[in-house]
Amino acid sequence: MRELIEHLTPRYSLGAPVFQRPGLTFVDVKRDKLRALLLDLRDKHGFTHLVLLTAVDWLEEGRFQLTYLLNNRAADQTLGLRLYLDRANPMGDTIHDIWPTAATYQRELREMFGIAFPGSPRVDEEFILEGWTDMPPYRRDFDTLAYSQQTFVERGGRETHEPRATMKHKLYPEG
Repeated sequence: MRELIEHLTPRYSLGAPVFQRPGLTFVDVKRDKLRALLLDLRDKHGFTHLVLLTAVDWLEEGRFQLTYLLNNRAADQTLGLRLYLDRANPMGDTIHDIWPTAATYQRELREMFGIAFPGSPRVDEEFILEGWTDMPPYRRDFDTLAYSQQTFVERGGRETHEPRATMKHKLYPEG
């Protein structure tokens, strides 16, 4: 993997690689280089499988991290490409034409984080959160407690059936 990263770095201005473990490497890429790099990795270097496209909300840094996890099955190598987007106006580029499964990931990221992927099929249709009108729930500044208190009726707690106490009570009801 080191040779591949060294080969691709000058052309795609890659960040310093993180060799997580044998067969798994992460590297940062700029948005304007992503598409060409993905095509190069798929067509020339055997990374034919998009394993995952996910996001991390770096609230304190004001950005989102997209991670494209690619796999070269023949070489047993996985490469994670990390791309950073401005949190104030998060917009990624669709890659559904490179890997059709990306459309599903992009729909989820739009709905859960509010990251736009213009041109991705059905990206603006409801996907998981039917009828959702609040801010995207995977954003770290989404207040789950406030949402829950505003949306749901308060109810009492549940009775516990912790095994030790329950068995003690059943075996020794008077004690």
